[in-house]
Amino acid sequence: MPDILITEKIRGAAVDAMSKQFEVVTLPDLWKNPNELLQRVGEFRALIIRNQTQVNAALLEAGKKLRVIGRAGVGLNNVDVAAATRAGILVTSTPDQNAISVAELAIGLILSLARMIPAADADTKQGNWNRTRFLGTEIYGKTIGIIGAGKIGYLTARRAQAFGMKVLAYDPFISKDSILLSEINAELVSLDNLLERSDVVSCHLPATKQTAGLLNAECFARMKPTATFINTSRGEVVVERDLIDALKSGAIGGAALDVRGTEPPVHGELEKLSNLILTPHVAAFTHEAQDRVTDAICEDVCRVLEGKHAMNAVNKIQDRL
Repeated sequence: MPDILITEKIRGAAVDAMSKQFEVVTLPDLWKNPNELLQRVGEFRALIIRNQTQVNAALLEAGKKLRVIGRAGVGLNNVDVAAATRAGILVTSTPDQNAISVAELAIGLILSLARMIPAADADTKQGNWNRTRFLGTEIYGKTIGIIGAGKIGYLTARRAQAFGMKVLAYDPFISKDSILLSEINAELVSLDNLLERSDVVSCHLPATKQTAGLLNAECFARMKPTATFINTSRGEVVVERDLIDALKSGAIGGAALDVRGTEPPVHGELEKLSNLILTPHVAAFTHEAQDRVTDAICEDVCRVLEGKHAMNAVNKIQDRL
């Protein structure tokens, strides 16, 4: 009897080790065929996914034998956790395993905007030598505003502080007495205050009903005209039309987006802007982060199938297993 179904590209030593203990079926393109997935999922006790497989009520209903769903990654936009809980199915994820990689990309994007690295690279490869065209700015002594001071926001701030940046933070779920904030000498402020004072605004928010469209025209209007905006979290938190207008009008100096509201996005106005850097949701895509994510999710799925408690459970049904 098959035990574990993997519906996306998840491989590595941890998957190989898991396959020695359980019968694992890997169909990395199955997420593209929801009807076939509905037909197949009923055979398995565990499902391992990334962010493409849509785990909705219908799929959970079809998964009669499912005991655990392992989400290799942080976001749970594609998993109906409430429905899984009602069905008695444990959901587990990897909340911290890719945090370092995401924070490093955020810093890389900040530096790329400040020194116009992508544009200078492209121009020089065309045979030019336009030194004065690429007069950049230092980030030393500048202020970074961290929207969402969780693990990734904290790690980004620590790295920014190493460059001599001052740190502001906005997070309604964190106390001003937080030890993490004190470690990075961050000032906890309101969102408006952060936007008005920051030279760099780095977004690290989950996609929820409360955060959807949070960064809009009003927010961009509050920022300095020289400020830059970085988003390595979720595309849904930004109103893209408002960001386009802000970049075109000079309301803000530049932006870098690793995530989009719809992925993959339709090619449009954002792709034509010279003061914008775009990457294809690669913040967590490093060898090290992917190894840690795979190790953690495989360990948790194995633990649940062995009757043990998961280390990174999202919902509270493990005691019933």
